[in-house]
Amino acid sequence: MSHLDGEIRDGRHHMQVRVYYEDTDFSGIVYHANYLRYMERGRTNHLRLMGAEQQALFEQAETEDSGFAFVVRSMHLDFLKPARMDDVLDVVTWPTAVKGASIMLSQEVRRGEDVLVKAEVRVAFISGGRAQPIPKSIRTLMKADLIS
Repeated sequence: MSHLDGEIRDGRHHMQVRVYYEDTDFSGIVYHANYLRYMERGRTNHLRLMGAEQQALFEQAETEDSGFAFVVRSMHLDFLKPARMDDVLDVVTWPTAVKGASIMLSQEVRRGEDVLVKAEVRVAFISGGRAQPIPKSIRTLMKADLIS
């Protein structure tokens, strides 16, 4: 099943996505909000391939006190070029910083060598309704894959 989740090459997670008619607007290009969906899938599959599958983490949290969640704290996007129906896109994700309660990730949506969208994403670790230090096991996973 790992092919469905993409793969990690040279410290970066790569996941292919095909653009379907439902992803496009009336002009035939990908509707801007759909890039957020592609990137969310990339972040989720990146964690899964690193051994931090979110469902397992949620189940583990249920046995502990208040549970936890990863939430997008902030996101900066640059839309550079459009994607169109039937394009095969490569969603690339990599961590750039792992701090106490947050992880900074860079993401790109590419078509071949062309970068279509760039994003900088800050993901916070929330437990008990507020930001908490990221558990050491998750920090270790992310730092093991960190690219300078």
